[in-house]
Amino acid sequence: MDQRFEELLLEYTQADANPTELKRIEATLWNEFGQTKAVFVMDMSGFSLLAQKYGIVHYLSMVKRMQLATKPIIEAHAGTVVKFEADNCFAAFDAVVDAARAAVALNRKFAEMNESTEDHFDIRVSIGIDFGDVLLIGGPDYFGDTVNRASKLGEDIAGPGEVFITRSAFERLPADSGLTGSSLALSISGIELEAVSLDLAIGT
Repeated sequence: MDQRFEELLLEYTQADANPTELKRIEATLWNEFGQTKAVFVMDMSGFSLLAQKYGIVHYLSMVKRMQLATKPIIEAHAGTVVKFEADNCFAAFDAVVDAARAAVALNRKFAEMNESTEDHFDIRVSIGIDFGDVLLIGGPDYFGDTVNRASKLGEDIAGPGEVFITRSAFERLPADSGLTGSSLALSISGIELEAVSLDLAIGT
């Protein structure tokens, strides 16, 4: 993790609940590390069961295949892979439309790959997308409510082959993007959230 970020966090923990000092440090953190991004979180589906059935080497080989396929598609859509963590991909984009189109392209790529593999080698993913402020730090990593919402959508709620995007992020798509979807009313950790299930039968 970025040394400067660590130093500021340490200052925050040692501020003895001084409201003025806490606000100052928090403002400094956001000033130095805050960015506004489309956050993309992708999770491989069903792989805990596959790891149990076929073993950890099989699981790790699937993760590696996912990573090799994912990174160039993210980058081709003007995105950056922030990190791969276990069977998840965390990425960031400047524009929601690029994140959404990357999600469509990845689902198509994995469907194409799956046509030439046995079922136990098939890769299926779920994806969550949100847009907003994040703390983007060296390491690399990112933090914030935007990351939390995208993670909940992609890891906990969306199923295989589904892309869930928050309503507020979906409304940032250009009118001529051709991207469509179905409205969802979700509850995430007790918080009501409007989202859209992206239609994957579209152009990229």
